[in-house]
Amino acid sequence: MASVEQAPAAEQNGTGIPVENPATGQTITTVPTLSADEVKALVARARAAQPAWDAIGFEERGRVLRRAQKWVTDNADRIIETIVSETGKTYEDAQLAEIMYAAAAFGFWAKEAPKFLADEPMKSANPLVKGKRLVVRYAPVGVVGVIGPWNFPLTNSFGDCIPALAAGNAVILKPSEVTPLTSLLMAEGLRACGLPDGVFQVATGDGATGAALIDEVDFIMFTGSTKTGRKVMERAARTLTPVGLELGGKDPMIVLADADLERAANAAAYYSMNNGGQVCISIERVYVEAPVYDQFVAKVTDKVRALRQGRSSGPGSVDVGAVTFPPQLDIIDAHVRDAVDKGARVLTGGRAAAGPGMFYEPTVLVDVDHTMSCMTEETFGPTLPIMKVGDAEEALRLANDSPYGLQASVWTKDTRRGEALARRVEAGAVCVNDAQVNYTALELPMGGWKTSGLGTRHGAAGIRKYTKQQTLLVTRLAGKRDPHMFPYSRRVTGLIGKLTKLLYGRGKRD
Repeated sequence: MASVEQAPAAEQNGTGIPVENPATGQTITTVPTLSADEVKALVARARAAQPAWDAIGFEERGRVLRRAQKWVTDNADRIIETIVSETGKTYEDAQLAEIMYAAAAFGFWAKEAPKFLADEPMKSANPLVKGKRLVVRYAPVGVVGVIGPWNFPLTNSFGDCIPALAAGNAVILKPSEVTPLTSLLMAEGLRACGLPDGVFQVATGDGATGAALIDEVDFIMFTGSTKTGRKVMERAARTLTPVGLELGGKDPMIVLADADLERAANAAAYYSMNNGGQVCISIERVYVEAPVYDQFVAKVTDKVRALRQGRSSGPGSVDVGAVTFPPQLDIIDAHVRDAVDKGARVLTGGRAAAGPGMFYEPTVLVDVDHTMSCMTEETFGPTLPIMKVGDAEEALRLANDSPYGLQASVWTKDTRRGEALARRVEAGAVCVNDAQVNYTALELPMGGWKTSGLGTRHGAAGIRKYTKQQTLLVTRLAGKRDPHMFPYSRRVTGLIGKLTKLLYGRGKRD
């Protein structure tokens, strides 16, 4: 369990936020709601600490990150226990999608940050800069604010802090008020690994705390809904603070008639239900070519019906965990009810589970179409609507009929055809005969098209966004005055005109 040093004071003044275990409904502890003035004080502390953290360089920062990598693996059980307690997810969801990601990310950014942020010598064809040294360098922005989601408190909340720290920034993480304990535990871990005071801090609180953070920092990284993302961007515009946004998705799966149906069905069941369906890149809607539709639906339904759901008591105990965020349970149920009212059929599940905790039964819907919210709006729960299509072109048209464009997948034994189709899908990432695992390849950029986000995480761009580019031009050998300098003369002006024609006047004419 994460230690929450500030909780007693929060309980005394009544400004705290209770943290509940969604699988049991029991309150774990209380964390404080930081005021705007308290956030401002955190940022001031971060600004004071950041220059020294930047000055120690990539090698020393990498040592701290590698110690943190070992700390995560050494304390995996404790971290998993904390994640499971505040999210209600399964042991395996915490282990695979959170612990393994964080451990890999610490090592990845320690190794790759010096390469991605190294000075870049440049060349130019312009004769005015011949013989001069041209360089692009990357400097940390200063203080980065991260506003994290509740579905992956380690991977998608704290995970964004790792490259920001590797780049030489100080970071303040505002975790979701629903799942703050993992972030507090990671702050404890970083202190144990030698991170200097003030370089990483956690600002617990609600939306007002997040708004105050946006007002003070030099860059804001937000992961969450498109609706809230717009508010974040509007707030950041007041101070011209740059933002990175990973927002909502309604990720389609296209199953062609020649697909390996057993693999596709296993993937559909897993990638729609893992983490209780509360994954930004979850399979949220499926389009299946008519010749294999019935067979595919039967396979998926059998697999989903067999899933075990409940409170995780350790490895292998359950397959699907709880709904983490209380209002999400109502959204899931509303989408299912809307579909049924408009003619859809529930083949398994279709209701909130009885008993303590917040659970929604793993659900398969058929006879669905785009008049239903389950096919057009982000459900973010353990539901899987499956729609029959005539051919690949209809599937593609429907897949692209969405304001979202985060992730998608195409399933076919003809991988050349699958890749060609994938290139036509309007999404930031598309897998062929797979799903979600692209997120584990930290070399690949991960970001959304359309209303699914702005910018990317991972890859070179995933750390460069936390920097400012600076251009350097160094003149080593030169005369007292260049030809183009004052005073102007008819002769020199004429020579410059002739030079312009010589260099650029030979373009191909139509």
